[in-house]
Amino acid sequence: MIESFSFGRMVVDGKTFNNDLIIFPDGQIQGSWWRKSGHQMSVEDIADLIAATPDVIVAGTGVYGYMKPDKAVKQSLAENSIRFVTEPTGQAWQTYNELADSGRVGACFHVGC
Repeated sequence: MIESFSFGRMVVDGKTFNNDLIIFPDGQIQGSWWRKSGHQMSVEDIADLIAATPDVIVAGTGVYGYMKPDKAVKQSLAENSIRFVTEPTGQAWQTYNELADSGRVGACFHVGC
């Protein structure tokens, strides 16, 4: 469960993260998530999350929504029957919490701009 979010900081299950992160459907957290191309998100950037076979992936695109998924991300997730929700991180963390108990939910969050 995500407890709070503010610019550059997210608290998940009592642990503070100051970098971008991925939450896997089993609750495992990968801190310090880096994308190949800064504010672009590619299939390769979330390959491990896709391999975890979530029903849904919630993507927090940053405070101002600057992180953008490539078209190939949406296509790959659709081909794998994974629902994809993208929102600015200030909303996405709440969406993640709402969905987390409803199945296999994964997430990736850009906690900066």
